[in-house]
Amino acid sequence: MPGEFRQILGIRFYVGGLEGLLNRVAGGGLIVVPSAPVLANLPFDPAHRAALLGSDFAITDSGYMILLWAVLKGERLRRISGLRLLRGLLGRPEFRAAGATFWVMPSAADARTNLAWLDRQGVAAGPEACYEAPLYPPGALEDEALLAAIEARRPRYVVLGVGGGVQERLGYFLRQRLSYRPAILCTGAAIAFLSGQQVRIPVWADRLVLGWLFRILSDPVTFVPRFWRSIRLAGLLWRYGEQAPPPA
Repeated sequence: MPGEFRQILGIRFYVGGLEGLLNRVAGGGLIVVPSAPVLANLPFDPAHRAALLGSDFAITDSGYMILLWAVLKGERLRRISGLRLLRGLLGRPEFRAAGATFWVMPSAADARTNLAWLDRQGVAAGPEACYEAPLYPPGALEDEALLAAIEARRPRYVVLGVGGGVQERLGYFLRQRLSYRPAILCTGAAIAFLSGQQVRIPVWADRLVLGWLFRILSDPVTFVPRFWRSIRLAGLLWRYGEQAPPPA
């Protein structure tokens, strides 16, 4: 349905309900979950820009973007966070089944903690369904080892738990090179919030768009500068609206 999507900064955003989103995710494709800092960087990183514009669709994780859109366009969009999306998927039997998922983790410590948490939730994902991501360089990404690991298992869902600005580029590479069409989910730290590897964000805080505050309080040195840079998103939305901003 056309009413389920809005184009914002050239990116196709899903603005429908959670159940409809989960059904669309099951159909596969690259699903990105851009935060405000990631969106604000759109004109300044060509590879990152290509990945976001080349995704199948994005979800409205950024409360700041939604607020700006309401002020500038007079339209209130429905927000679905990456955390809520992952919680919804975890409740689906097809997501929890053996062989259904493959997880990309940022470190060995994250992998151990997150896989142990998934096991306690009844999600059939062992070490063989997990890949520890290297430190990726700037620019367009390639990871042939990851590509081969996914092709060997052919999971229905590939969950990228690495940082924003990296996961989109990695997901775009996988979308272009995989021989089949899984759902490639750029949910970043959502699994770490649930497992306790990063600061836990309660359901009520996520619904009230207070996740950013929990992250700042947990690590102000890292997150204050990151969220400060997102201020320029206001200028991008005011100037370009639905259209993709040109490369800076």
